[in-house]
Amino acid sequence: MSGLGEVTTVDVVVLGMGPGGEDVAGSLASAGLSVVGIDAGLVGGECPYWGCIPSKMMIRAAHLLAEARRIPGMAGTSTVTPDWAPVAARIRAEATDNWDDTVAVDRFVGKGGTFVRGRGRLVAHDVVEVDGRRYQATRAVVVATGTTAAVPPIPGLAGTPYWTNRQAIEAAVLPGSIIVLGGGAIGAELTQVYARFGVDVTVVEAAERLLPMEEPEAGDLLADVFRNEGIDVITGAEATGVSYDGKFRVVLAGGRELVAEQLLVATGRRVDLAGIGAEVLGIDVTTARALPVDEHLRLTDGVWAVGDVTGRGAFTHVAMYQSKIATADILGEPHTPADYTALPRVAFTDPEVGAVGLTAGAARDAGIDVAIGRADVPSTARGWLHKTGNEGFIQLVADRDRGVLVGATSMGPNGGEVLGLLTLAVHARTPIEELRSMIYAYPTFHRGIEDALRGLA
Repeated sequence: MSGLGEVTTVDVVVLGMGPGGEDVAGSLASAGLSVVGIDAGLVGGECPYWGCIPSKMMIRAAHLLAEARRIPGMAGTSTVTPDWAPVAARIRAEATDNWDDTVAVDRFVGKGGTFVRGRGRLVAHDVVEVDGRRYQATRAVVVATGTTAAVPPIPGLAGTPYWTNRQAIEAAVLPGSIIVLGGGAIGAELTQVYARFGVDVTVVEAAERLLPMEEPEAGDLLADVFRNEGIDVITGAEATGVSYDGKFRVVLAGGRELVAEQLLVATGRRVDLAGIGAEVLGIDVTTARALPVDEHLRLTDGVWAVGDVTGRGAFTHVAMYQSKIATADILGEPHTPADYTALPRVAFTDPEVGAVGLTAGAARDAGIDVAIGRADVPSTARGWLHKTGNEGFIQLVADRDRGVLVGATSMGPNGGEVLGLLTLAVHARTPIEELRSMIYAYPTFHRGIEDALRGLA
């Protein structure tokens, strides 16, 4: 590495050190390149500190409570007293080390990288500026700046002490009541956690159902499960006003007013392209919602992007998948181009909602002659044995002309795990007749796939 005036020249500059950025930066540094990683936040990004890891610890605890409550009529009697304190302590101790990224920074530096803490901004296609210092990349700039919580411009919301996912994860004490704006995966997961720990929860989704990006049946069934757990589910309603006077008051279109101690805004994620100076790459930052990369994760000559900022799904597994491709491309190594045909996703509610590829509606919109196969989990052998807590279904979306699956949903106990076989089937374009010829272990949840194949029509 050499410096010249205010400009430091290196092989690679990685702007954003979330899961994908950290992986690219570390891999390239291990390959012997001089790499500068830049981030104003914690190395590792949202996932280990405020996202998938701590939230799943919360979900695991909430599931334990639910299972204990299912003992009567199945295995004896039970009395359950929720206690949030050990959950909060575990999050601090095991998931985030009290929101300290020293271990992650040391891991990157140990591979030969240089970490710069600060808010970086592109000033040229090959130059990133941080607090007046400039770093010029001779080989690659990798943009991996992720997303932040999207907060809608609801009148009265700004300035109130509302929560996003970060405050929800950091909470040492839960409120007595909470309104959750947003019924997507994040909002739905946290809604159920709070309810199972005794919080009075109302979840509001502007779309007609929960999990609006998934099959309609999944959102409808989840709403039924929520209502049975005492959750007030409101769909098809937008919030038109918010006020705070020690309690939150949320007014919905139509005039209904909701009151609660806390408000969680879980209405999606946003990319800040203007904040990172993406206009120097020829991006219209007033209209673009992501960086348009190609199948090698290239944005333009000498610039790659990975993770949420590419708009291919706000998932850690997408960022890590892309990082391997971008790394190989930068090093000039052979690699398989990115293919999102079999992109898996899971909402870790109870029941879990796993999905891959296209929904039935999206497949029809794409002009595919669709065949649907479905098996309800309670009617399968394992679902019948499972009894209480066995809500769910397996739905297959097939292309009649090609005789392959183009999408699937696995909703139920361990729905995300059952999804594995379905993801492989969509990814490998396995012929439906080949799937029918398989032996499915009995009695397992994944055997429901065989039942759904039988009903494919």
